[in-house]
Amino acid sequence: MPGLRKEIGFLELFIIGLSGAVATAVFFSQVEMTAYAGPGSLISWIIGILLYFTIGLTYIELSQTYAEAGGPSRYSIYSHGVVTNLINATADLIWYLFIPPIEAYATIEGLDFFFPQLLNSQDYPTLLGAIVGAIILVAYIPFNYYGIKLFAKITAGFGSIKMIFYALPALALLVFFARPSNFTAFHGLLPFGIAGIFEAMPFAMFAFGGARVVPDFAEEAKRKRDLIYALLFTILGQATIYILYDVTLITTVNWKAFGIGQGNWAGLSNVVGNPFVILASSYDLKIFLVIILLAAILGPFLTGYIYMGSGSRVLLAMGRSNFMHKAMKQLHEKYAVPYWGLITFAVVGALITFLFAPIPSIYGLIDDSVVAGYLGFATNPVALVVLRRQGATKYRIPFGNAISAIAFVGSSLIVFWSGWPAVPYSVFLLTIAALVFATIGRATKDFPESIWYITYIGFLTLMTYIGSDGALSIIPFIPATIITAIVSLAVFYPWGILSGLKKENYIEHENEITE
Repeated sequence: MPGLRKEIGFLELFIIGLSGAVATAVFFSQVEMTAYAGPGSLISWIIGILLYFTIGLTYIELSQTYAEAGGPSRYSIYSHGVVTNLINATADLIWYLFIPPIEAYATIEGLDFFFPQLLNSQDYPTLLGAIVGAIILVAYIPFNYYGIKLFAKITAGFGSIKMIFYALPALALLVFFARPSNFTAFHGLLPFGIAGIFEAMPFAMFAFGGARVVPDFAEEAKRKRDLIYALLFTILGQATIYILYDVTLITTVNWKAFGIGQGNWAGLSNVVGNPFVILASSYDLKIFLVIILLAAILGPFLTGYIYMGSGSRVLLAMGRSNFMHKAMKQLHEKYAVPYWGLITFAVVGALITFLFAPIPSIYGLIDDSVVAGYLGFATNPVALVVLRRQGATKYRIPFGNAISAIAFVGSSLIVFWSGWPAVPYSVFLLTIAALVFATIGRATKDFPESIWYITYIGFLTLMTYIGSDGALSIIPFIPATIITAIVSLAVFYPWGILSGLKKENYIEHENEITE
C-alpha cells in the first residue's frame, strides 16, 4: 500500500494556501459586508484578521504535533476521543462540501458577463447555469488526480498569476478613481452603528477560513516546519488582499452603475453580478476589465479545485477515524492520492451545485458554510490545551493558552453573529450527517468527553434564537454578544479542557495513522 508523498515545498505550500484562501470572498464578501456596516466593514476586516490569526496560530502548534492529511479534522480525536471528533470532522466536511459549489457559482458569475443566459434576474443560476456549475465541479478532478507533485506545480504557477491578476484591477481603481471622503461622506464611518460591524463579520470569517488548507496537506510537506511559515504568510497575504479590495469598493463605489441611490450602503446587497466587474466596466478600464474578468472566472476555479483536493484529505482523515468506508483511506498505487475520496467529493459537490442552484444566492451558502466551519474550528483551541496537558505537544507557540482562549471565543462569536436561520440550518445538517456517520462507524466511544461540545453547540443555537438576529429577538445584539463571549470563555472553554482524554485513552488513536 503506497503512502502519501512528501513533495510540497514551502513556496508551493504558501501559494496553495493563499490561492485556496483568496477567491470568491474578494468579490462578494466585500459588498455584503459594506451593506451591513457601510465603511465600517474595514473595521470588520481588521477584527477578522486578529481573530483568525489566533486560530491560525493554534493550527501551527497542532500541525507540528500531528502532521497528518486533513489534520484539523483529526486533532480532537487525540484530545477528546471518537464522538467529539466525529462531530468536529463532520462540521469540517460540511464546510468543505459547500466551498467548491460556492466557487463554481462565482465562476458562473464571471462567465455571465459573456453568457447572460447562465443567471436569471435574481442573480441565481438558471438550469443551464446549474448544469455548467456541475460540469465545473467535475472539471476540478484532473487537477487533483495525477499526484501531489503535479498539483503543487500547477497551483504554484497559476496561483502566482492569479494573485497578480487580483491585485492589479483593485490598484488601478484606487489610483485613478479613489474618493477617500466616502469613508465619512454618507452617514459617517458607522452608518448602522457598532452592531453593523459584527453583523458583517461572518463574511470576513468565511474569507479567512481558507487558510486551513495548509495543514490539510501537512503529511505531504517536505519539511514539517514549512507549515509554520506557510500558515503565517497565507494569513498575512490574504489580509492584505481583502483590505485592498474593501478600501477599493468603499472609495470607488459607483452608485449609478450599481443601480442604487447615492449613499445607500444597504442597497449594495441588491447588486446583481460581480461588483468589481461592474466597477471596472463603469469606469471604462478596458484592460483591467479583461484582467478582472479572467480573475473572476479562473480565480474561483483555482480555489475550487484546491478545496476539492483538501476536502479529499478530510475524507481520508475521517476514513482513518473509521467514520467512513475504508475506501476513503485508499491511495492510488501510481499517484498516491486518496482517489475514492476525490471522486466521492466531486460527485457530492456536483449534486450540491446543481440542486442548490435555483434556491440560494452565494451569500446564503456562505452563511451556512461559515457556521459549520467555525463549529468545527472551535475544537482546535481546546485540543491545543488538552494536548499540552497530556504531554503530547512537540512544538509550542508563545502564549499558547491565552491565544487558544481568544480563538475559542472568536469561533463562538462568529457562529453567533451568523444569525438565524443559518445556525439552525447548519446544526440540523450537522446533526443528521453526524448520526449517519456514527451509524456507519459505530462511533459511540468516548461519549462522556463529548458532552461539553454537544451542549456548546446547543448553547450557540439557543443564543441565536433569542438574540437580536434570532426568531424571538429577546436580547439586543450587543448584550447577546457579551453573554455569548462570557459563557463560552467561563463555562465551555474550561469544561472542554477538563473533558480531555487521559494518556491511556488517546494513545491508541496514534496507531490509526501507521496502520
